[in-house]
Amino acid sequence: MTTSNDTALDAGAQGTRERKEALMSRLRSFLPLIGFVVILGFFAVATHGSILTPKNITLILSGGYMLMIAACGVWLIMTMGCLDFSQGSMLGVACAVFCALSQVNLVLAILGSVATGALVGAVNAYFHVRRQILSFVVTLCMMFLLRGICAFITTESPVYAASYVTTFNNMPLLMGMTVTILVITYLVTRFTALGHNLKAIGANEKAARFAGIRVQRTKVIIYVVAGCITGFAAFVNAIKVGSVTSTAGNMLETQLLIAMVLGGMPINGGARARFSNVVIGVLSYLVLQKGLVMMGFATEIQQLILGVVFVAMVALFSDRSLGQVIK
Repeated sequence: MTTSNDTALDAGAQGTRERKEALMSRLRSFLPLIGFVVILGFFAVATHGSILTPKNITLILSGGYMLMIAACGVWLIMTMGCLDFSQGSMLGVACAVFCALSQVNLVLAILGSVATGALVGAVNAYFHVRRQILSFVVTLCMMFLLRGICAFITTESPVYAASYVTTFNNMPLLMGMTVTILVITYLVTRFTALGHNLKAIGANEKAARFAGIRVQRTKVIIYVVAGCITGFAAFVNAIKVGSVTSTAGNMLETQLLIAMVLGGMPINGGARARFSNVVIGVLSYLVLQKGLVMMGFATEIQQLILGVVFVAMVALFSDRSLGQVIK
């Protein structure tokens, strides 16, 4: 027979557990920022401050504009608890479209690049949403398909952009475009119902449907929007390189995933997704990548270190209390 004292003790223990869980949740939200500071501090010491010189900071930022923009679209998809492995090959094909159309008109080239990304996103959404195929399966297949297309159109020679395109390769313009995409994405997801809907879908898709959220329509919209963002990132990439080869966008999917988890993004999405995951994650990845290069590690060792970091961060930020990790 339960006494009033036993009930009070159980309630007190429950309250203590809840306070500990709340404290751990708040601490976990600061871990990505702490991790970024630790990474930056480590490489600052290991490279004797070389990584903090204006020249190296400029190099780090110049290599991150395209990655930062593409990460916005990936963040939207991952917040829903989905994955997209077609980002790199999508960027390669969209970049080829931009380079070809740039010979005609710059605006037409940008619109063509963005439309290519939107089309690929729509195809991904069709098979995932309408045909009920897991997102990682659909996008893996799309990755190989688009990689084959990119290799085919560059068989004879790279696809070159018009000569004037590289004149746009200057820091103020690239930074301005990147900040604009970041601000728009943040404002839309923070101050409209879309951001709450994405987190609700990531947390529990069935409950979100019962709550009146049009899950299928939201997923389609997000995949198309993410494709548009990647198409724009292809324009930014073309500004920098001026041409497209069969390896364009190669390993971008891996870079984006590592950046997301470094920023504290849970693979299963949901309520723990924060837009700060994008900025902190990409900056952490860029510093980590540049620091490993400056320390003289071979490419194989760099990949090994990045793989270990990726697995550790996934284990730390994934919500294992959910029965389904990806959709």
